[in-house]
Amino acid sequence: MTSEHATPPGTGAAPDLETLSKAVANQRAEMDRLLDRAATSAVLERAKGAVMALTGCSADEAREALVQRAKSRGHSLLEECWITLGGLGPPLPAADDPGLAEAAAAPAGTVPPAAPASDDVSAALTRLAKVLVRVGSPQDLARCLLEHLAPDVGADAVLLYSKLSSGALELAGHAGIDAILAAQWRQVPPLAGMAAPDTLRSGEPRWLEDFERDSQRYLLIGDPPGRWRSRAWLPVPEGAGGGTAEFCLGVLRRRAGPFSPAARDHLRAVARLCAGLLRTYGVRREAATAADAGTVQRVLDTLPVAAMLLTPLRGASGEVRDLRIDAATGQAAGLAARGGETLAGRRFLECFPALAGEPLWPACLNALATGEPYEGEPFAHQGVVAGAAELSMYSVRVVPLGGGLMLTWVRHDSSDRQEQRLADLQRLGNLGWANWNLVTHEAGWSTQVFAIFGRDPVRGPVRLGDLPALAQPEDRPEVDRAVEGLLRHGRPCDVPFRSRTPLGVRHVRFVAEAATDAGGTPVEVHGFVQDLTARRRVELALVESERAMLTQHDVLRAERTLAARLQHALLPLPEEPVRLSGLRVEVAYLPAQAGVHVGGDWFSAIELPDGDALLVVGDVAGHSVDAVATMAQLRFAAKGMVITGSSLTGALTRLNTLLLHSRDSHGTASMVLGRYERRRHRLVWAQAGHPPPLLVRDGTARYLDRPRGMLLGASTAPAYEEDECVLRPGDRLILYTDGLVERPPENIDLGLERLARAAAAAPRADTGSLGRLLTALLEGRERRDDVCVLDIRVPHPDDADTDG
Repeated sequence: MTSEHATPPGTGAAPDLETLSKAVANQRAEMDRLLDRAATSAVLERAKGAVMALTGCSADEAREALVQRAKSRGHSLLEECWITLGGLGPPLPAADDPGLAEAAAAPAGTVPPAAPASDDVSAALTRLAKVLVRVGSPQDLARCLLEHLAPDVGADAVLLYSKLSSGALELAGHAGIDAILAAQWRQVPPLAGMAAPDTLRSGEPRWLEDFERDSQRYLLIGDPPGRWRSRAWLPVPEGAGGGTAEFCLGVLRRRAGPFSPAARDHLRAVARLCAGLLRTYGVRREAATAADAGTVQRVLDTLPVAAMLLTPLRGASGEVRDLRIDAATGQAAGLAARGGETLAGRRFLECFPALAGEPLWPACLNALATGEPYEGEPFAHQGVVAGAAELSMYSVRVVPLGGGLMLTWVRHDSSDRQEQRLADLQRLGNLGWANWNLVTHEAGWSTQVFAIFGRDPVRGPVRLGDLPALAQPEDRPEVDRAVEGLLRHGRPCDVPFRSRTPLGVRHVRFVAEAATDAGGTPVEVHGFVQDLTARRRVELALVESERAMLTQHDVLRAERTLAARLQHALLPLPEEPVRLSGLRVEVAYLPAQAGVHVGGDWFSAIELPDGDALLVVGDVAGHSVDAVATMAQLRFAAKGMVITGSSLTGALTRLNTLLLHSRDSHGTASMVLGRYERRRHRLVWAQAGHPPPLLVRDGTARYLDRPRGMLLGASTAPAYEEDECVLRPGDRLILYTDGLVERPPENIDLGLERLARAAAAAPRADTGSLGRLLTALLEGRERRDDVCVLDIRVPHPDDADTDG
């Protein structure tokens, strides 16, 4: 279609009436020519379909037969097509039949020779062909086919699908199914496991006659799928010479069982009969789309906004990969990355690449999928205005239109932007403005004030004098005084109060000031209302947290004092080194510097009735009063068991049982238990999950090999063993808890090496060496665990008595 300007562009002159009349006449003539062409094409395609259905020939052979008949009779092709459609009778002979030329030359209305199809099928096709002459849409065609095929092949539903450029199928017409199911299966993606696309790909019919087997091969249409027990899908047109199938005919039956050979032939003939009609609909649809796009473009050219008509471009699996711009206004071109160029025919993401990651693109996809319009929040976009880049605020709206989208942009001017900023400020700050005219008694609230008080805007704002009624009874007197000061004396106010709303009690701040006349009388009050509920809740939570922390601090301090007293009473520390069975023993205990400060580390160094010495160091897990109590229990029990004659391993076994079965026990514990035999100078020792003793001899330090033994309280069947070591004069033996050597997160082996080096470097007979040893190992770091040490020395005959 062509058109011409009624007025030369840019002249500004009024359009000439004669020029406009010529333009309208040209457009009408062009429209009539296109309509005649479309009508001729429609009649030709219908006549070809009738000949194909009745003879079984291809589309090209059917056209050739019509052309030859028109020449032999001196008719135009259009006249011969109408004669053929009006005189439908039994089927014409096949295209390769010698009598085809004779049939083409026979007078109109005569009956051609008999076809290979049965008389019943031929008669049914003849009736259908006559009815199809009056069919005007794919939907009417589907209903007509269902009426024809229901008695002949038992059809309960008919579906017609057309192939899209993406390879997907679109439902063109349907009968026998409800609107919900039709909407669900409006498009079928070109995927494997779908019968209709498979039919078009192969060009062969698909006869689905065993529901159980077919439901494993294909995703079947239906709700539920078992509603139709047998189905047939046929390509249209079908057969050699018919070209690539662009349409698919589906026939659904509720009854199970195969389609008879006659029914299959019948359906093939029906598919060929519909070929011309469906191709005609396809031509009309494309022409209509082009015409619609042209019409829309002319409409868009008159609009003062940025707008564009978009058509989805789908991939092989049916997903939307981009949108094609079919029509656009000049303002839309200024917004694109290709500012100032014509947008029609280009891809949307090509022209607006920055929007691929913005909410607009998902909104377009959602509008295509659901049919729901989208209206976005204002956003900033850099476009081209008067040839220069300019950052402006826009709102965008997306509306589904047919199979595509209409997208419009609305640019906000400075006042709109200022109003939007004010609205954003009130929303983000959770405050709103309020104004009262004391002369006209008019009041105004912003939307946010209504939201804060939970008041319906339809009811309007409250008068200033009624504002105290919104406060809780306890806060009302303070608000009364503030409002009275505004009204009587024009005194500004800043008053917090609580207000009960439909969403609960809110903490509100009211700030206002009065404008006065020349005499000082208040005539207007303006201010703001702010919702402080969230901040107030945080403040209350902080106060409650501080109160809880103080309470916990008091509890910890009381527990620390109690534990310290209990520990001191149960584990008194000697002020000087002690002599036991010929040994000199120095003791050190340092509590942890965090938490309760006292825990379960303990020692025992006593002389037994037979003159031997009992040397013990233990560690109960944890730091609390319970840990101290467990420590006391183990300390006294170990002493009692050894004094009464128990072996070291027997004592450990019984202590393990005590921890496992005592309600007051505190988890697990480790221990080194040693017995020094004075006459034989032999140390017999056992351990339960504890670091080994350190022996320093002749300036060399080494750790004793640990006999087998596991933590007390860790197993119901532990195994403990003993080992022995002969001590010589001048030897130094150090028993300790792990707090002396552990420095998280380093490996404990590093701490053991550090202790061995420090002990080996100490003088042999230095009485204060234990203090210096602890200083070297612990100074400069916070102790997270208790430290308990027994420093045992075997006096050398040459050593001076430093104790006395």
